[in-house]
Amino acid sequence: MANRFKIVSHIEQRTAEGAQYKRKGVIVINTANKLTMARVVLIPVFLLLLYLDFEFSFIGIHIQSSYIALAVFIIAALTDVADGIVARTRNQITDFGKFMDPLADKILTFAAMLWFVEIGIMPGWLVLFVIIREFMVTGMRLVAAAKGRVIAATMSGKVKTVVTILCLIAMFLPLNQWLIIVCWVLIGVTTVVSGIEYFIKNRDIMKLDK
Repeated sequence: MANRFKIVSHIEQRTAEGAQYKRKGVIVINTANKLTMARVVLIPVFLLLLYLDFEFSFIGIHIQSSYIALAVFIIAALTDVADGIVARTRNQITDFGKFMDPLADKILTFAAMLWFVEIGIMPGWLVLFVIIREFMVTGMRLVAAAKGRVIAATMSGKVKTVVTILCLIAMFLPLNQWLIIVCWVLIGVTTVVSGIEYFIKNRDIMKLDK
């Protein structure tokens, strides 16, 4: 019984803290936001390892900096999963997190994509296609917010994010050309499908005001 009261008290305290943060309108550096900021910090580290392009030996194993960069990319991607779980379970959802979390995701994804374009593994038109989709969805979210409406993430959008991250990870590995093309197709298809779903479900937002 005492343990139950402690748990309830702890939950109430977390809820009160979350409400206090929202009420004050301050930037709260809680655990979820720290994870998000860690992802932001890892992005230049990821790029630096790619551009340095060095190799070293460890216990007789030759390791290229690109594989270290891949490890950093995976860690950064995992922080996206972790900060979402922490924010929801600990009531640490803040306006700063709502803004910075998706921004950090996009920067991380585009950093990897642009690197692949630079070294000739991914076509520039595909990256431009993804960027246009992101701008259009973000624009729709801004219009919806101005009208007091929140556009929730769709299942196809979540699938697109997971597929894109997995394909980018795979493209760091020595794949055959046809497997790389499969990754292009998966990224392109999920980008189109999720974009269409966003616009169909929220097409009323774009209607002209009378």
